[in-house]
Amino acid sequence: MERLGTGIGWRPEIADAVEHMPGIDWVEAVAENICPGHLPDSLRRLRERGVTVVPHGVSLGLGGAERPDEGRLAALAERVTALGSPLVTEHIAFVRAGGALTESPRLEAGHLLPVPRTRDALDVLCENVRIAQDALPVPLAVENIAALISWPAEEMTEGQFLYELADRTGVRLLIDVANLHTNHVNRGEDPAKALAELPLEAIAYVHVAGGFARDGVWHDSHAHPVPQPVLDILTDLASRVRPPGVLLERDENFPEPAELRSELASIRRALEAGAELLRTGTQTTEAETPEAETPGTQTPGTQTPGTQTPGTGAALRARGHETGAAEATRGAFGPPHPRDTGAARQRTGLAQAALLSALVAGTPVPEGFDRVRIGVQARALAAKRADVVAKVAPELPVILGPEYRPAFLGYAQTHPMTGGYRRDALTFAEHLLAAGRPGDGQARWELREWWLERSGPAPRSGRPVHRLARATRRVLLRR
Repeated sequence: MERLGTGIGWRPEIADAVEHMPGIDWVEAVAENICPGHLPDSLRRLRERGVTVVPHGVSLGLGGAERPDEGRLAALAERVTALGSPLVTEHIAFVRAGGALTESPRLEAGHLLPVPRTRDALDVLCENVRIAQDALPVPLAVENIAALISWPAEEMTEGQFLYELADRTGVRLLIDVANLHTNHVNRGEDPAKALAELPLEAIAYVHVAGGFARDGVWHDSHAHPVPQPVLDILTDLASRVRPPGVLLERDENFPEPAELRSELASIRRALEAGAELLRTGTQTTEAETPEAETPGTQTPGTQTPGTQTPGTGAALRARGHETGAAEATRGAFGPPHPRDTGAARQRTGLAQAALLSALVAGTPVPEGFDRVRIGVQARALAAKRADVVAKVAPELPVILGPEYRPAFLGYAQTHPMTGGYRRDALTFAEHLLAAGRPGDGQARWELREWWLERSGPAPRSGRPVHRLARATRRVLLRR
């Protein structure tokens, strides 16, 4: 596995700071925000300097019941090629549900939601990962996500789920230690136990980020400083294995460059502390022996002090990727899983559609879920929709002023997202106009003009005669 070193998430808002920050070996960019034919100048200059750029996808929905969309996979592969990246990453999550598979309305979450740790969900995820691996030109790594809610009747721990995924597919793992902390606070899961169960040789790199506590839960915001508990988990991980790369994520509320440099220094200190424990062999694992485990055997992924996990199918397949033998090695480490994936897809699809409908459409909460947590998650999804729509359509908060956020949150309660955020912005504007809002005539006219400009199949004509006609109509409307 290529050693990446210390990196930071590249975002347009901090592009200049990232370019001039010392000690940055690589960067990660959100894949969906990159246009292959028009790379940002900052990323282009970083690449010319030899800085590795890794695209990080957020919309595939590999944990969803449907097979990955071919168009999304092709777009992700195009970005990999444009950036000359050695690998590409995505998430173990579902982001949409419903549709033909479940004969129900298609819904978009606009956010990463956790998959149930069940055999059905694992079978579906493994098949989706294999489809993605076949479509992408470089190795794929998948990330564990943060969650506010827990699925009832789960059959595996997070570490066991990730171990089986890596072992059955050869996929690499992007371990987010901030997400392990989030799941510790929100779901009572022991980060040390999760680390002890992981196939450490499959780790591609590590994410570190900050968050905050509200509504009795920890929110993985990527907009706050990295807290000490997250750094402690990073030290624990580094005491078990030397991670090939570690990256600081920051997506909102960007601080001054000096604060980012300070956070990177804290990350390096945490890594050094873990490396010293690994060197001296003094780290200990806290994994508990499963009840069904045969006495004298070792839990998958655990280590004795100072050792690394023996080679597994995942490690062998990863080495196959590096030697160009991925196709020859894929599937060579045991027969396919015998379960009916088609039936598993339908069962998983029905469960995910019921949960997502409760979160974004106000339908009854499925049995076994914590209703309070579902409410917290639903509010978080609506708030994120409002924030992202304000980014993709920045004119809306300007036109509507202070009315924007309450108006959008009210709209979100009865209008689930069924397409992307740009479509969501147009539908929101149409909803307001149909209701005769906003009350201010000038703002309503500006909103209507904005909607007309963007709602057609093509942009409105910029020819002088057409611009004159529109200007004349505006004058008449004002009278």
